[in-house]
Order: sequence, then structure tokens, then C-alpha cells
Amino acid sequence: MPVEVSARAAVEATHAVPPPARTAAFFDLDNTIIRGASAFHLAVGLRRRGFFGTWDLVSFGFHQSRYLLFGESLRQIDTVRSRALSIVAGRSVAEITAIGEEVWDEVLSLRIFPGTQALLHEHLEAGHQVWIITASPVEIGELIGRRLGVTGALGTVAEHVDGFYTGRLVGDMMHGRAKAEAIAELARVEGLDLETCYAYGDSTHDVPILSAVGHPVAINPDGRLRRHAQAVGWPAREFRGRRRAAARRSMHAASFAGLAWVAGLVLRAARRGLRG
Repeated sequence: MPVEVSARAAVEATHAVPPPARTAAFFDLDNTIIRGASAFHLAVGLRRRGFFGTWDLVSFGFHQSRYLLFGESLRQIDTVRSRALSIVAGRSVAEITAIGEEVWDEVLSLRIFPGTQALLHEHLEAGHQVWIITASPVEIGELIGRRLGVTGALGTVAEHVDGFYTGRLVGDMMHGRAKAEAIAELARVEGLDLETCYAYGDSTHDVPILSAVGHPVAINPDGRLRRHAQAVGWPAREFRGRRRAAARRSMHAASFAGLAWVAGLVLRAARRGLRG
């Protein structure tokens, strides 16, 4: 399905009513607002409630650790997306939303970068619209957006009929060029002036959205985005720690801890299989 259809579906899917402002700030979610991948933490919450088995969690944990260590991968994102859609197929939107609320209270609220949250508030106080734009399900973006008091969220739209997920997407994933198309559509609908708008992202896959506005800022950038930002003169902000070296060590430690945790899960599952 064409990217512009995905963008239109994402804009129409949000229930937010933005204020009449011509300037907006667009924030990527994972590793820009939230440390790590928000969808992974939702997956952990779903696992605890019996939505899927240990091997699925092992897979999600492996992808989370790779994400923290190496950044985003389109193949990785596509793999996780396909499995996630199959897991929620037949489940009610209300059920998944309620679990998301619990995961926010238990985990996600503790993983907000204070520096990014301060930027959100600065834009809101300036009278700007503030939008979260994410490859994660739009329900996650909207949930976090409500908790942070922002204008709204654009995200990947999972199809649902009569309140139940079908296991299919509406349009494409909200990723890469699709993000740029989405904010262009939003700007058209809301009368935004993209030259006065701001965008914040952490990954080289956020270059399209950063390039679409007059004020791009790299937040906690991966290596490729950092180099690109330096080459084109974009400012960069680091909120992972007081010093980049400390932040990098912390991220790597978390990644290796995550990989060790995944290895432990694999070993325990294998032992249970042998005993069975």
C-alpha cells in the first residue's frame, strides 16, 4: 500500500484535537523519549499475562538487546512486527490498552529521559503542538502521549474490526520515509508551517523526519546519525548520562546484561524441555 495511504491512516487514527498552532514539535519515541524499545516492555507485560510463550520472549529480548547495542534494523523491526501482529490477532483493543496502562505504571514511566521530558514541556509552554511519532503501535504512542500531556501521537496502525485486532496493518509501518509523509499530511490538515517546526530522533532512520522540518535535533544519536548530524550541522543532545563515554558504557552494559538474560532464558527453557 502506498506510503501516503499509511500516513493518512495514521493521522486519521489519532483521537487528539490539536490546538490552533502553526508550529509543532515531533518526537520519536524509542531511545528518544523512552530508554530502549517501548514495544519490548509491552511484550514482557503480555508474556506475564499468558499471551505467548518463553521462546517468543527470548526472541523479543534478543532484538531489544541488539537494538540497545547496535540501533535499529529494518529486518529486526519487520520480524518483531510480524510476530507481534500474530500475537494480538483476535484480542480486543480494550484488553491490550488496559495492559499498556499497567506497563506504563510498572515500567515505562520509569524509563523516560528527564532531558527529553523537559524539552516536551518547553514546547508545550511555548504554545506549540507536540506529537509523538513512532513505529510502535499507535495505541502505545497515544497512551504515553496522554500521560505526558502532549497533543497527540502518530504510530503504526493495527487493523481492528468491532473492537478486535485482525492481525493486519492499516497501511505501512510508521518508519523512515513513512514518518516524513505522516507529518507532511498532518501539516496539511492542521495548517502547520514545517519550516518553523522541530523534530527529535535518535536513529539514522529518523533522518527523513529530521530533514522535513526547519529545526532538527538529534537526541541520544546512534553512531550513524551522530556523524550525519555533524556533517549537515544539526545540533545533538545527549540525555543518557552526564558524559557520552559514561552513557555509552551504561548502554553497552545494559545490552550485554540483556543478552545474558536472554541466554539464561534459553538455557532454562532447554533444561525444562529435556526434563519433559
